[in-house]
Amino acid sequence: MDVAQKKMSTTFLQKRMRLDSSVYRRTFRLDTERTQSVLFVVGELLEGNLNKSAPPNSKFFSVKCTSNVQFNINPHMPQETDPLSPMPLHENSVLLITMGQASQFENDSKLSVKYYGENNEDLGKAVIHLTAVEISLDVDADRDGHVERNNPNKGSWAWGPNGHGAILLVNCDSERTYGKIMDSEEKGISRISDLKDMSIMVLRTKGPAKLPQGYKLTMHISQGNAESVRVFRSRSTSGKNNTLTKLFYSAFVSDFPLVLSSEVLSQEVPYLGGIAEMNFYVEGLRFPDKDFDGLIIINLSLLEPTSPGFPETPIFTDKVMFRVAPWIMTPNTLKPIEVFICSTSDNYQFLKGMRKLVQGNGYKLKVCHEYMNRGDRWMQDELEFGYIDSPHQQFPVVLDSPRDKGLMDFPYNDLLGPDFGYVTRMAWNEVVSSLDSFGNLEVSPPVSVNGKHYPLGRIIIGVAFPTSVQGRNMTKVVQDFLWAQKVQEPIALFSDWLYVGHVDEFMTFVPAPDQKGFRLLLASPDSGYKLFRGLQRQGHGQAKLFEGQGEHEEITVNEILNDEKLQEENNYVQSCIDWNRDVLKRELGLDDDDIIDLPILFKLLEENRAVAYYPDMVNMIVLGKNLGIPKPFGPKVNGRCALEAEMCSLMEGLGLSCTFIDDFASYHKLLGEVHCGSNVRRQPFDFKWWNLEM
Repeated sequence: MDVAQKKMSTTFLQKRMRLDSSVYRRTFRLDTERTQSVLFVVGELLEGNLNKSAPPNSKFFSVKCTSNVQFNINPHMPQETDPLSPMPLHENSVLLITMGQASQFENDSKLSVKYYGENNEDLGKAVIHLTAVEISLDVDADRDGHVERNNPNKGSWAWGPNGHGAILLVNCDSERTYGKIMDSEEKGISRISDLKDMSIMVLRTKGPAKLPQGYKLTMHISQGNAESVRVFRSRSTSGKNNTLTKLFYSAFVSDFPLVLSSEVLSQEVPYLGGIAEMNFYVEGLRFPDKDFDGLIIINLSLLEPTSPGFPETPIFTDKVMFRVAPWIMTPNTLKPIEVFICSTSDNYQFLKGMRKLVQGNGYKLKVCHEYMNRGDRWMQDELEFGYIDSPHQQFPVVLDSPRDKGLMDFPYNDLLGPDFGYVTRMAWNEVVSSLDSFGNLEVSPPVSVNGKHYPLGRIIIGVAFPTSVQGRNMTKVVQDFLWAQKVQEPIALFSDWLYVGHVDEFMTFVPAPDQKGFRLLLASPDSGYKLFRGLQRQGHGQAKLFEGQGEHEEITVNEILNDEKLQEENNYVQSCIDWNRDVLKRELGLDDDDIIDLPILFKLLEENRAVAYYPDMVNMIVLGKNLGIPKPFGPKVNGRCALEAEMCSLMEGLGLSCTFIDDFASYHKLLGEVHCGSNVRRQPFDFKWWNLEM
């Protein structure tokens, strides 16, 4: 290389150092006693102290290299300096070396440093043979569904539409339809189709046919991440990223050996030589939780041999970061896909009404028969539907409650399958109460609160009153799971005043055609008494509730209004609902205009806990603009139930249609209603959770 080329090389290196402060700097030692072979990773900067390596009495030095090596001296030598001529050696003289492209052959580049004494006599020479390789471990850090090359943000996570960081799904579905086991619990990859649930990570290399003797690549994870992730690799390679479509037709399960797991924290991976890519498939094993923030780091290191008998040392490390996708609930305002109900020996009327509502509006209906439900009719209480999402894959995931009654096997045995995931939280050291049933788990539509937007809504749970020391609570293990998902920040309401204790007994959400997009419906004893007093003033005091349900059930409007104890009980209930009303207004950013009060009375049972006096109309199923509402059997005026008429009047203004379903004997008398006995799987949000501003 001539002087002019050297000056251009030096200028290039100086600019590169000034512009890119993130360049990986690696220390190396010059040796005048032996020729060195150094493996260089393109993109890094070798940094050697010239004075420390110099022979005794050295005063000057010169540098010579082949054309594909660039170097600089720090402190910077003047541009007019000829690097081939002896230069003064200072105590802090540092040689900086870089290479712009990978080598075609081993040791195809060379650099030498010659040292001189006071009178320019030769004192020694350090010779380095250099082999350059390109190495990058790549992921979909920009979240567009493609694995880009060496994204500068691949090793970190940032929320928001301008954020970055790769996404990992928990592989909680099952490719099996018989003898089911979650894919994350399989020992390996059981079906090639399972790969689509994993995130692709690509090792890209370029360089000579093989690494110099003793060098090797290893992939490794920390002990802390070991229970949360597994990594498989593809034996096949190509110059371009393999697609899943090709793999489905050309690969076998044995072509994807396990690389990293809880038992294998570090493993050597092949260096293929030339220009090559190797696909790795990263599998999430657990959701974010109290003891896991959802972040996973995978490292790739290049190891250099040392003296015989000693372990290799890392000379270069690349890392990528994944965030495990959260479990996301779906509110009533999202489009229904499929409705689930149970068939029992005594719920024919309920089934008849639900079939007409669901199938008549074009939705799928799944009936769980008695051989599976074992007499347990409370479909809402056993499970909650949600989903997980990434740029490359999305599928529904059912959250199984810890209540474990007759329906306990249904979520796993009937729902778990290909592209349908399953997750549960077992309360091993906690008492499971009625508050752990998922009628006590709801989610709001998207809301904005004091300038903060919740585009995926907020989870709502019921707990004991803050001052209660004997109250029931949702188990901590379930609450911890819900909080750890982050994207639907939970709200805790007071529901322990109810005998069953579920938030769906006094509230629900329905869609609205305006900008708000929804209304909150609240049970209101005050509204119930107002309606009944109005009927009394209109001369309908003798109109009967529960007509047709047996004489022992029937009661007149006058008798209800004359029952002072019932009035006192409902005053207490109203105060409990008002507490929750204030919490919901504050936490969801609601005004009174966003809330509709429904005329519903309650009565108190043992321990002064409340149940609905007549079928609880707020405990409904929402299917688009069609509502399936418990038939209240209220007092009739001019042949029409006054409670039904009031409900229709309140909902018609929102463009909603009311269908009243007879659940009196088979659900209401057992302290539940339509919502308790049904469940709905809905379409996911269009909004992508990773675009949240956190």
